[in-house]
Amino acid sequence: MKKIHKLQKGMTLISFILVMGIIAFFTLITLKVGPIYMNHSKVVHALETLKNRPDIEEASKHEVWISLSKQFNMNYIENVTKKDVKITSRPGYLKVQIVYFVKKPFIDTLSIWVDFDNMIEVGTE
Repeated sequence: MKKIHKLQKGMTLISFILVMGIIAFFTLITLKVGPIYMNHSKVVHALETLKNRPDIEEASKHEVWISLSKQFNMNYIENVTKKDVKITSRPGYLKVQIVYFVKKPFIDTLSIWVDFDNMIEVGTE
């Protein structure tokens, strides 16, 4: 009598549930972290726009903050406050550094925490 071995093809239900769970977990991470980095790209764009502005190194700290604040409001950036922005200004030199963090709830008591530190320098020191 010949024995015919059937080869199992496909996934079991448990394997399928495990794979779907892993895919769901990474999708959830992407949905939570993606908007954080999209907002951060708007902050970087605001700094680059400020850097390309003519005669910005001659502007006062207040004028620089007003310009940044307008761009933040226009782009709906809520994570950066005035205390996160450090402006160093001397005649012919401007340095703007933005250090901030974003904390978003993830699952129950777990949160996602992302730190950002960006800086531009214009003029000569």
